Amino acid sequence: MSDHVILLAGAGPMAVAHAQVLKALGHSYLCVGRSAESTQRFKAETGMTAFAGGIEYWLAQAERPAVTAAVVAVSLTELGTVTRTLVDAGIKRILVEKPAALTLTEIEELDAGARKAGASIYLAYNRRFYAATEAARRMIMEDGGVSSFFFDFTEIASRTVVPGRGPDVLNNWFLANSSHVVDLAFHLGGRPSVIDARVKGRLEWHPAGATFAGSGQTESGALFAYLADWAAPGRWGVEVRSTKRRLILQPMESLKVQELGSFAITDVPLDDLDTRFKPGLYRQMQSFLSDRPETTALQSLREHARAVREDFLPLIGGVR
Repeated sequence: MSDHVILLAGAGPMAVAHAQVLKALGHSYLCVGRSAESTQRFKAETGMTAFAGGIEYWLAQAERPAVTAAVVAVSLTELGTVTRTLVDAGIKRILVEKPAALTLTEIEELDAGARKAGASIYLAYNRRFYAATEAARRMIMEDGGVSSFFFDFTEIASRTVVPGRGPDVLNNWFLANSSHVVDLAFHLGGRPSVIDARVKGRLEWHPAGATFAGSGQTESGALFAYLADWAAPGRWGVEVRSTKRRLILQPMESLKVQELGSFAITDVPLDDLDTRFKPGLYRQMQSFLSDRPETTALQSLREHARAVREDFLPLIGGVR
């Protein structure tokens, strides 16, 4: 993508992480935050002045730079609203933090509006761009595909139920947070064609369920299973098996391998991009700003809407 100014919507920690990558890549950007406090913190951490007042206020200014792309890194509850505002303002290329909106209805409405406006929106599922994920993809291709896989999207209540996080977010926590794991699992293992899901229990902060387990089969014939017990200890992880190797991403920034015929589990050396920047963000931004982002590992909003409806929510007893 030729030289242009990128709009960074949001001034919180994720915006700072994106700003650090944009600076390293040599791209010009401007940041728009909501409060004076957040924009001051942004300047303290990045050295760049951020505009306070929010996106709508900034768009109403008579004199403002023209932007050709935007990165939306606002709070979970504002993702859909801000992205829709940018689409209405004529911005045609947008990278939005997952899950783009908190409900399937909102995601589908946002997708319909973007397609009508001719805007291309991509999801910032940064785990697709981890060095570990790239190495796993390469090994899967070398081995001729996936035989089976397993994933765990257990959430820890003490880290989830925190001050300032209301029921609108907590009731949709699977989509708001756990979808990181599910997206990576199906990105590596393949789209499911059959899902058999079980849901048990309830939590005060998540009455729709406490324990989620099930299995299924992908379009290519690989079998998979999953478990998430939000009332017990656990940790995010994805494990993929080919006929030659077992690939373990737990934590997902790392990759361990067990070779066929051996019990030994060894670490795979990875490059340092995921230690120099927030993991995945450097390669993700490169893909977003490339001439053809649709040919990269980025997921379009249209693909995301379909995945949420057909692949994600069915795991926790939702729509099919």
